[in-house]
Amino acid sequence: MSASAEIAVAEASQGAANVMNALTIRLDDELFAVEAKRVREILDLVPITEVPNAPAFAAGLINVRGRVVPLTDLRVMFDMERREPDQDTRIVVMEVNIGGEPTIAGILADKVYDVTDIEQASIEETPKVGMRWRPEFIEGVGKRNGGFIIIPNMERIFETPGGRNTPAAASEERSAS
Repeated sequence: MSASAEIAVAEASQGAANVMNALTIRLDDELFAVEAKRVREILDLVPITEVPNAPAFAAGLINVRGRVVPLTDLRVMFDMERREPDQDTRIVVMEVNIGGEPTIAGILADKVYDVTDIEQASIEETPKVGMRWRPEFIEGVGKRNGGFIIIPNMERIFETPGGRNTPAAASEERSAS
């Protein structure tokens, strides 16, 4: 490989490292981004099998090409009001690391938009004040087209035992007793 080709490859890989390729989704009125490389597929709403006594975070189980896949509702983790699915509701099937092991899971999205590049330089740490969500569940806040994109920390979200550490879950446990 010539020296100029090596430089071009190095610059391209460095440029890729400076950009997060992300799938943008909407939950409520907020725009979220998940790493596109995690996404396996996007499904229309499919039948959901509820699991008795499962935490609210665990929306149920779905069948994805003959495979049983847990479905989660990020609204619970972000203390958002749950709502009935509509024609825009989608399931994003993705790979997440749970306990250091790659696991396929689905998340409910009110709407799926597109895959976009978010410059790493535009992603900032979660502000200490002014956020309505638990900061440990947010990887960062990106800026795009004059707006903000919330980047959730999927590992932390999924490693929280059943979502039971959320304020909503705590109040559910209290009201159930």
